[in-house]
Amino acid sequence: MVAAKAVWCTTLLGALLFTAVLVPVPVWARDVIVRTETASVKVSEVARGLENPWSLAFLPDGRMLVTERPGRMRVVTADGSLSAPIAGLPEVHAQGQGGLLDVALGPRFAEDGLIVFSYAEPTARGARTAVARARLDLDGLRVHAVQRIFAQSEDPSGSHHWGSRLVFSPDGSLFVTLGDRYHFRDRAQALDSHLGKVVRIAVDGSAPADNPFRGRAGALPEIWSYGHRNLQGAALDPQTGALWTHEHGPQGGDELNLTRGGRNYGWPVITHGREYVTGRKIGEGTERADVEAPRWQWTPSIAPSGMAFYTGEAFPQWRGNLFVGALKHQLVVRLVLEDGKVVHEERMLSALGRRIRDVRQGPDGRLWLLDESGGRILRLDPA
Repeated sequence: MVAAKAVWCTTLLGALLFTAVLVPVPVWARDVIVRTETASVKVSEVARGLENPWSLAFLPDGRMLVTERPGRMRVVTADGSLSAPIAGLPEVHAQGQGGLLDVALGPRFAEDGLIVFSYAEPTARGARTAVARARLDLDGLRVHAVQRIFAQSEDPSGSHHWGSRLVFSPDGSLFVTLGDRYHFRDRAQALDSHLGKVVRIAVDGSAPADNPFRGRAGALPEIWSYGHRNLQGAALDPQTGALWTHEHGPQGGDELNLTRGGRNYGWPVITHGREYVTGRKIGEGTERADVEAPRWQWTPSIAPSGMAFYTGEAFPQWRGNLFVGALKHQLVVRLVLEDGKVVHEERMLSALGRRIRDVRQGPDGRLWLLDESGGRILRLDPA
């Protein structure tokens, strides 16, 4: 049962050696040293006591906004202190994978205090992924002027596949990733549905005039791209400004995509994944001329969540690399890109045995992780 690769030590327990096992044991000390391909990294616990943390956003003063899937948002200080829950948030459908999801600061947050957040919104028939904007009062720990600016066109029953990541582009528009709601996967190919799509909206919820399907009969004007399954990672390339996303496949076929406007990404017609339990083929194959091929795919599935390009100074050897958290495989993936292609993959931190829900670069140039397994915020530093 003992794998020979991951040798690490804790700063609290001296030079004691551990090895990774096939089923990770949740051993934790406050600081852990992990060897990677290019450097030794210290993994530090910054905060604990969160319940199903889902998203992390840095405030201008270095504090953090953290969402908890049951429906809470908190402010976390650099020393790990958790605030009381922020008041004024809407009711969420906190069932299964649903609840309070992503949070992002508006482009002029320092001036207007605007934030946006996504959540599973309950309806009379079921629920749907929605996005709201609000003004954040940090001193009063509450949000004001809450306004829903987007909601999926369909609200089926069920508790799976909501998406949902939020990314502001340099022009101020907002990308929103939307799941296919699991049992409704065929709607990912339908342009009159928001299921299984990436949409692009203005901060007031309107569809920008240059969206690829605006003005096309039978198509929703917010749609940016289609044919997606359950997208839980999104980030802009700092060099080109292009949108990258990743999504969960079923049994295999997790995808990393360069997500261009107007393109079809295949689900559920073109996929590397297979049906759960039976392992049967899904769709008609793994490629087709009119479908964008993934830039990377994971079979078996790693269950990716959270994603960030690294541009900091703390780890110069990682500059330009793309980092992806993994839930099922409980690790962080480092991807090296060249000319829009993945040329190398490293799987890191598997010895910790943690479901990594989100990955962010902090203003300090470090990488920060949300450990869903233990309700923790972790930080990576040079060792």
